[in-house]
Amino acid sequence: MSNLNRDILYLIFEELKDDGKDLFSCLLINKICTNIIIPILWKNPWKYLREEKNNIRLLKVIISHLSNESKNNLKNLKNQNNDNYDDDDNNNNNNLIISYQKPLFDYISFCKYLNFKIIIDMINSIFNINDNNNFIIINEIFNLFINENMKFTHLYIPKQFYYKIHLISGFDYCFSGLKFLQFDLDNNNQNILEGLVRISNSIKNLEFIFYDSGTDMNGIIKLIEAQKELCNVYYFVYHRDRLFRISFEESLIKHADTIQYLKIDDKPITKLLSYLVNLISIEMDDPFYNTCWNHLENISLPNLKFLKAKRIPLRYLAKLIENTKGKLCEISINSLRYNDFNYEELIQVIIKNCLNLKYLTLVFRNGDIMELEKLLINCQYLNGLIIVTNKFDLVFDWNKLFEILIKNSPISLFKFKFYFYRYRTLSQLDSLNLFFEKWKGRYPMLLQTVPMYSHINLEKYFDIIEKYKSEGIIKKYDNDLYGNTYDEFEWIKERF
Repeated sequence: MSNLNRDILYLIFEELKDDGKDLFSCLLINKICTNIIIPILWKNPWKYLREEKNNIRLLKVIISHLSNESKNNLKNLKNQNNDNYDDDDNNNNNNLIISYQKPLFDYISFCKYLNFKIIIDMINSIFNINDNNNFIIINEIFNLFINENMKFTHLYIPKQFYYKIHLISGFDYCFSGLKFLQFDLDNNNQNILEGLVRISNSIKNLEFIFYDSGTDMNGIIKLIEAQKELCNVYYFVYHRDRLFRISFEESLIKHADTIQYLKIDDKPITKLLSYLVNLISIEMDDPFYNTCWNHLENISLPNLKFLKAKRIPLRYLAKLIENTKGKLCEISINSLRYNDFNYEELIQVIIKNCLNLKYLTLVFRNGDIMELEKLLINCQYLNGLIIVTNKFDLVFDWNKLFEILIKNSPISLFKFKFYFYRYRTLSQLDSLNLFFEKWKGRYPMLLQTVPMYSHINLEKYFDIIEKYKSEGIIKKYDNDLYGNTYDEFEWIKERF
């Protein structure tokens, strides 16, 4: 192992960066591996925090980087507030501050992702003292990360962020090379936004949310206009001022040549989408149930490959799909409006225009199951299919669905997810046995069931599924309550 080329080892461990368990297990192989893995783990340490005990461990390591003077100051703060918490809390928190010696590695120097929300939540959950002293502790830790020796590529700023990080020495250098910014915009963090406008023009991936209709949007507009290669944009704007919305969308139009990925949670009020002709991916949701999305009818997106839509009127989606020139390889439409009766038209458009489709999520109403047969016959490259039962249907004909899948699934199709919204629709799932029997001789399937409510219990089918796993008909099975464990078109790797 020690004779392997260091660059090859780095590439191997980089492939494991999203699998913390395996990466951690390689730390003790030898010194070479340790020296390669530590910077990979600490590039984005926040993503490995699944349990509270990991929060405490990470905070211990961060605090160990503080100077002795800073540690003593924090310890004194704790001692001044003994009346606010019991002796066990006092001892635990003092140990948290003083127990770690200076670390062997300068771990923080490897960090390229800075997530202020996680840092603040971590400190507030562990230190049981008043808000003012928590503020002091947080600022001490912020100073560890913001200085002229650090350079971040990813920055996350939460709402109600009152900390004046733009005044910390090294702010300009730290954030001058940002590639990704997630910003929950409100009037408390406008000064930070102004500082980023001044120093940062390399952001490619921008996510922001406006919670307050009174929030000043001029700062975010200036930030958008300052970027040179803006590529990926997500926004949710709860701002009803029409003039501000127009200015904001016009700032995005100026990047029409570079924006390829767009996610929006409201209907644009300008012809924004008609300008973004280079879009590869678009994700749209309409939680406000706007009735007029007719601007989608005349939009041509010839390069579009990925389409996700929730609560968008189906006849307008059908027109959009019709104008994508057949390049769509992923479609996800997993939420319908109650009174939307254009479903058959949508499926027919997909059948006719999406011959290269590889992954599909669709809500199927009981009366439209037969349309699936035509879709499977035409979409011969389909690799993964997600069936979402219509939450408004009291019954669902699983027998007919499984019959169609057995008879018409293309050779390439072996990945399935089934979403359940109503307990009563399980009555025909006994036909699962026949479905698996008829699947013999095909590529072993990856199968997930997704109950959307805790009372939908599928345990009585687990023995059947295990039987066919042992026979090699099912390669992998997961019962994923609420569907939070995996990304939508993912069957193997769990999400962080």
